[in-house]
Amino acid sequence: MDARHICIIKPSALGDVVQTLPLLPMLKERFPKARISWVINSNFANLLEDHPALDEIIPYDRRGGWKAWPPLLRQLRSQKFDLVFDLQGLFRTAVMSWATRAPVRIGLETARELSHLTCHQIIPDTSRQMPAYNRIWRVAEALGMGSIKRQTIIPINAEDQRYVTEKLGRVSGPFLAIQPGAQWSTKRWPVEKFAQVALQAIRAHDLSVVLIGTQAERPLTHQLEQLILDQNRDVNILNLAGETTLKQLAAVLQRAKLLLTNDSGPMHLAAGLNVPLVGVFTSTSAARSGPPSVPTVQLVTTDDACQACYKKKCPRAGDAHLACQTGLGTGKVWAAVEQLMAQIPAKVA
Repeated sequence: MDARHICIIKPSALGDVVQTLPLLPMLKERFPKARISWVINSNFANLLEDHPALDEIIPYDRRGGWKAWPPLLRQLRSQKFDLVFDLQGLFRTAVMSWATRAPVRIGLETARELSHLTCHQIIPDTSRQMPAYNRIWRVAEALGMGSIKRQTIIPINAEDQRYVTEKLGRVSGPFLAIQPGAQWSTKRWPVEKFAQVALQAIRAHDLSVVLIGTQAERPLTHQLEQLILDQNRDVNILNLAGETTLKQLAAVLQRAKLLLTNDSGPMHLAAGLNVPLVGVFTSTSAARSGPPSVPTVQLVTTDDACQACYKKKCPRAGDAHLACQTGLGTGKVWAAVEQLMAQIPAKVA
């Protein structure tokens, strides 16, 4: 197979985009003369900027409604792509793929909403039962490139590094980063439990705390900040929710001693950057949705029988009393933090 102009269609979400990033250097090695474009949700486009293996970012704004579609489809049609990967597998991305009129359009077995009908080829062994990071890498294997090293490249420019240095100047010493939010309420471990684990980490390891998240998660991080300060007024704590771009967030994570997080986009971002992390899994599966199992990653799951239901609303107890979250105590999460802290060299601080 040869290709001169390749298009990746993977608009969202953040974690999925991060797990797709290793395909870029792989594709550039497999097709060194090809021009590579990526259709991505405009909210996540910042993450792809200045990537050495990417030639073009095609932003897709869902908030633009139907008026945004004609110019997007015209742009895709005019590019004359000859190889397209629809890695989202939804009706809207199928329309994008179809609009390219590319002679080779490839999808995954996870394709839904009849999106497989616009594909010429479906890569086998890419069902939802396979871990997401392996499912995406099946693209490389299908191209005969599965044995090369997976690289998650996120270039961070000097201006973003300076911004982060200035922000983090308000905390002293090594810090624990905490992501208490998640897109679904069923993926959010109670903020009170995050506070308890944070306080244990502060006492045991003399850590500062940096809270991360989106602007919409600012009330949640503020609540966590107050819970921690109510117990210890001397804690050095910084709330950065809503104050960073994705690249700036990556720079923050690179400087963290450890990330404590729900199953979230920042979790995958940290994993891609080899940042030590403890991930808390309640309504989702650590095996299916988590990052690769490496020494710097500890994934904690509840023992509740209905764990990993993948439901956005709890059918057993409701949002006010989520069954899988009440069953996961702080002791199990703290044990994972301690185990990981024992493995982190002092120079990481």
